[in-house]
Amino acid sequence: METRKVQVTGGSTYTVSLPKTWATENGISSGTTVEIYSEDESLFVTPQRDTDHQEGRLEVAALDDEQLKRAILTMYVSGFDIIRLEANRITTEQRRAIRSAIQGLIGVEVVEEKGNSVVVQDLLDSSELSIVNAVTRMRLIARSMLDDAVTALVEDDDDIAHDVIERDDDVDRLFLVVSRIFRATLRSPRAAEGLGVSREDCFDYHSSARQLERVADHAVKISKLALKLEEIPENVAEALFDLHTDASDIIEKSMDALFAEDGDEANRLGHSALEAVPEIDEHTRHIDEILRDLDSVQAQSLGLILDSLSRSADYGGNIAETALQKAAPRP
Repeated sequence: METRKVQVTGGSTYTVSLPKTWATENGISSGTTVEIYSEDESLFVTPQRDTDHQEGRLEVAALDDEQLKRAILTMYVSGFDIIRLEANRITTEQRRAIRSAIQGLIGVEVVEEKGNSVVVQDLLDSSELSIVNAVTRMRLIARSMLDDAVTALVEDDDDIAHDVIERDDDVDRLFLVVSRIFRATLRSPRAAEGLGVSREDCFDYHSSARQLERVADHAVKISKLALKLEEIPENVAEALFDLHTDASDIIEKSMDALFAEDGDEANRLGHSALEAVPEIDEHTRHIDEILRDLDSVQAQSLGLILDSLSRSADYGGNIAETALQKAAPRP
């Protein structure tokens, strides 16, 4: 850390000098324009960029299909708008992997393709990105997936189960968008200013989105088990459906608390959600006792479903804790 004394020039202008090392490393000299952003009691100074587009290059010759997919997703989340993938010769398998990777991304397309390179670009206007809208959309999809997964289980409906599994891709795409936006706010004050959301709030939204992604994953797990199970006993179906209702209610209250503009309302909803979590544990133990009377194979699968519903409630509790932290007074 370095310190500087503020001086007054011209009788009304406050000035402060920049650290020479930082200025030199960032190509700042006399006449260079810098951008200044204010956030509460803090000021952020950053060199002015000629363009908002970030371009990255990646040598892909040594990457197999899965490594290539992960590399593309990593560069996307890291904030690159243009990704140039290069090799002496990009194989057919690698081209398939590239297309498979970008199918999981919103607004990303192949814009140039040659024998030794492929260029993919994020064509989504940054002004259209909203972390609040993305998390809201994740909430709706994850909640409906959990509802439908339990419906598929108790009604033995394979079509609904398959539909839940397919919808998981939508949640994954949205989470990647949320992660991309969040990381952008960490790198640049301009990104946070453009969103109209503080960086602390972006962290809370990203943290909550991670919990929603996990809820969706458990909905998929329930659906896959539902496909394998035959009709289950009526008393077990009713108990699991009631448990699902309680877990879903915790998630809803927690998300309402996260988005509440009034601090008192956020606290009321957040505490209400957290107070319901221990009841889920008691409910889970009761159902576990019922499962002991069933066939061992069926009991094992239903036990996994029971665990998924319990964990979904816990994820809702995690969101409630984040909502309470978001609503707390800030120093």
